[in-house]
Amino acid sequence: MNAPDLPSRLPVYAPPEALSRTAHIAGRAAYDALVAEADADHEGYWARLAREFIGWKTPFTKTLDSSDAPYYRWFEDGTLNVSWNCLDRQVEAGKGNKVAIIFESDDGKVTHTTYSQLLAQTCRMANALKARGVKKGDRVVIYMPMSVEGVVAMQACARLGAVHSVVFGGFSAHALRDRIADTGAAVVITADQQVRAGKQLPLKAMVDEALALGGCEAVESVIVYRRTGGPIAWTPRDLWMHEITEAQGDHREPEWVGAEHPLFLLYTSGSTGKPKGVQHCSGGYLLHAALTTKWTFDMHDDDVFWCTADIGWVTGHTYIAYGPLAIGATEVVFEGVPTFPDAGRFWQMIERHGVTVFYTAPTAIRSLIKAAEGNSAVHPDRYDLRSLRVLGSVGEPINPAAWEWYRKHVGGGRCPVLDTWWQTETGGHMITPLPGATDLVPGSCTLPFPGIAAAIVDEMGNDVPNGESGLLVIKKPWPSMIRAVWGDDARYRSSYYPPELRGYYLAGDGAARDALTGYFTIGGRIDDVLNVSGHRMGTMEIESALVACTALVAEAAVVGRPDDTTGEAICAFVVLKQPRPEGKEADRLAAELRAWIGKEIGPIAKPKEIRFADNLPKTRSGKIMRRLLRSVAKGEAITQDVSTLENPAILDQLTEAH
Repeated sequence: MNAPDLPSRLPVYAPPEALSRTAHIAGRAAYDALVAEADADHEGYWARLAREFIGWKTPFTKTLDSSDAPYYRWFEDGTLNVSWNCLDRQVEAGKGNKVAIIFESDDGKVTHTTYSQLLAQTCRMANALKARGVKKGDRVVIYMPMSVEGVVAMQACARLGAVHSVVFGGFSAHALRDRIADTGAAVVITADQQVRAGKQLPLKAMVDEALALGGCEAVESVIVYRRTGGPIAWTPRDLWMHEITEAQGDHREPEWVGAEHPLFLLYTSGSTGKPKGVQHCSGGYLLHAALTTKWTFDMHDDDVFWCTADIGWVTGHTYIAYGPLAIGATEVVFEGVPTFPDAGRFWQMIERHGVTVFYTAPTAIRSLIKAAEGNSAVHPDRYDLRSLRVLGSVGEPINPAAWEWYRKHVGGGRCPVLDTWWQTETGGHMITPLPGATDLVPGSCTLPFPGIAAAIVDEMGNDVPNGESGLLVIKKPWPSMIRAVWGDDARYRSSYYPPELRGYYLAGDGAARDALTGYFTIGGRIDDVLNVSGHRMGTMEIESALVACTALVAEAAVVGRPDDTTGEAICAFVVLKQPRPEGKEADRLAAELRAWIGKEIGPIAKPKEIRFADNLPKTRSGKIMRRLLRSVAKGEAITQDVSTLENPAILDQLTEAH
């Protein structure tokens, strides 16, 4: 399938002149110079940045070891500590009294934590863990709400050289058990409850249930943060966080570790098979977290950064727990959801805290568009958002209509919108605009981050011409890349380095580069690329076209299902900006949308089936669960775990809509 010629169809936005004048990467020539430096000396480029952005206890002398590829090793003879880089280094640089975290709880209570205070809390937590026998290399599972304490738990593990594995607080007891068992964790850190949209949700009880399922016999201690004070069961292994930390001192010498020492495990789940424990190292990961936070968002010392992700996901690791702190930034951490007490919560918080750089997900943006157009009181135009200067998007490709709304109504038409592509496995941004250097095109993540050798190839690893779609790969290793799948070498090789791809890293996404600009457009996961009558098309392209019908569509998700005639048929699940239609009205609107798709993409892209619903099945973090939609489209019974869904009843509505 030929990719669309983006500049001929969509507007191009140049970097704001005022921003470019002060940007860290100012102008396209500066970006091109960095790319040229990396192309000329890949190892030398990354070595220079590693010396600039990281404080080393023992400086490294060897940059990259490729002798056991694809098990690459970066800066391996250097030693460092990630927590020291994020906290002590900032205090020693005179930022002890600077606010590190502005925390806003679900009920709107705000607290400020300085770098000195965050360092002291981290040291007390590290001392408490040390007293429980936690040492370098031990695994600690963290199952926490969004909180300063969650960040402290992660930093304390890093300080000891322990390997943390954060599990999103919305995961079920079974999912939690699987992760605890796979890591062999000796300690679990949790809370009595978490609070979301005014409701108290159990965490400690889920840990108890997970441990009762068996396979977690290595767990010796469960440390509990008292968030609500609600009633919980108690066992001899349980400890209150406040009790064990109050008895500890404010100093803890960091454990200096090799650059390749594991920092964390983060599990990615698929539709089948056990979750993959993605292993990241200390040195290379920290470098990319700090570098991309500074360059992608053009972060300066007076910025207030807000990433709305949860620490249970990689975005919360890189752009909450590590990246902003590694460059001494001030950041907002938020416990709640964007629609409580109403859908103006994000805009109210940006106004209240003077947020200058805002990073959120397309799903959140689209849901807030729907809310704003249905209730003018929560429209971003009603709030003072003039503090904003950079906007970001993360999690999935953002469709052009949502991109334009985000820029116009949240950014006031003056803020660049950064569509960032990266993965749990990459550690940080891989393809992204730089706000002071890159011309922007709605719906495109534009160009690779300097030093990232992204390319589009066919199934045998051959480059495909610009303008044609193929497999997204990274041709050269980079410092923050996945180091292993925990305990499963064969899965690491087969998932990311299949032999037919010549040693390239396989991202698992389909993509294309624009014929004129070379800009990248992500077409969705490889298994989300449909083959309809021999024509390959990405589901994201069809979704974007549906949502571009701004008069009707608020949100859409597209999946494929088997079809005797065409091989695959396109099935679209659509949320309208009006009440869900039924009967002849549903037929009429479905026909209207099919005609729209035919006009926007072509007749081959018309969905064979369109189902209307009040919402789409989403996790509590806002991610659309397309694997469940595939089961619905096929008429299969839902056998997967749906405990992470915010709205499980919507599956019944979608099934009934057939």
